Parts: sequence; structure tokens; C-alpha cells
Amino acid sequence: MKTVIHVMRHGEVDNPDGILYGRLPGYGLTDLGHQMAEAVADYLVDTDADITHVVASPLLRAQLSAAPTASAYDLEIEHDHHLIEAESVFEGVAVNANRWILARPQYWRYYVNPLRPSWGESYAHAAQRMTRAVARALREARGHEALLVSHQMPIVSLQRLIRHQPLGHSPLSRQCSLASLTSLIFDDDVLVGMTYTEPAAHLLSQASDMVPGVSEAQLKR
Repeated sequence: MKTVIHVMRHGEVDNPDGILYGRLPGYGLTDLGHQMAEAVADYLVDTDADITHVVASPLLRAQLSAAPTASAYDLEIEHDHHLIEAESVFEGVAVNANRWILARPQYWRYYVNPLRPSWGESYAHAAQRMTRAVARALREARGHEALLVSHQMPIVSLQRLIRHQPLGHSPLSRQCSLASLTSLIFDDDVLVGMTYTEPAAHLLSQASDMVPGVSEAQLKR
């Protein structure tokens, strides 16, 4: 029996001050971010995705990103804490406004092990909790499809675990753009495939709330 679990990264966040928001409350989507979320819903409907469950991280940006798909399929949004953003000691710091902040001596002690990483939740822990979220969705949507809305670092950790790649990595190598879908294809309980798509690729060049990584939109330019 085929089941597909689509793991979506949220759309662009309204963050004019360049704060590393992490798990901080608030931080909704920009107008562009809402368009990205709508693009995902349109893509799923247009491809006849049989969505029976929509589950999101409890953070506002994930909830708002899940809303268009939930509306399109007349579903309620379920919450799963396993999908939440990774913890970081830099939450609340304007890292994206001024990267030189990270060079301040007060932060040096957090850089001892970038492959873990030592400044927050480990990649291994993030991957572990994401597998739990996927396992729950697989049980609930068996024979159908589900949308899980999460955040970049946890999604990339899950991708790398599935590919048997080292969990430690450079953020520049991440393939997890805003509003992207990492789709896990199961035959009964066996994972038989993983695909990556960017339904909002046409909007990425307009985004200002970006982080390093690789996207199909960048590769096509």
C-alpha cells in the first residue's frame, strides 16, 4: 500500500530586523510567504495529491504555511511538537542583519563542534524527532498522503539521515528552500523513495528572508 508523506518548509517569514527567531513566539509570514504557501496548496491539488492529514510545527510560521493546504482539502491542522524548529543559543540575536555578530568573543565557546552543532540542538536529535513525526503521519495517512510543515534544519537532518549521509554539514549544501517539499514514498512501512520539489521556485528570487543553500531556482538562473 502506497503512502506519501510530504515534508514542507514554511514560507518566507516577516523578519525585518534580521533576528534569528528559532523557537521564539510570533514571526508570521510576509505577503510573499503567504503566496508561497498558496503555491504549495495549488501544486498538491494540481497533482491530485490525496492529502488526508495536515500536520504542522506549533510555531506560527508553520501554522500559516499549512493553512492553504488544509483549506483546500477541508482539513483541520494538527500540531506536532516533533516538527518544531531546532533550538539555538542565538535565538533573539540579529544574526541575519549582521553576520559579524557571530565573531564576538562571547560566542566563541559555542563553536567547539560545528558538526554536532555545539550551539544548539544536535542534528542527530532533530533527525530522530522528525522520524517520529513521519512515523505518526504514516500511521494516520496510510494509503493516502499527508503534509507535514516544519523548518529547514530539522528537514535537512531528516534528508541526510535517509540518504545515509553524515549529519554534520555546511549550510551552503542544504537543499531545502522556502516552501519546498521533501516527499517520502512508502510501500506499506518501507521507505522506497524520496523526491524534492519547489512549488514556489518562481517566488524565491523575490525573497529577502533567505539562508544559505541550494535551490532549483538558483540552478536555473
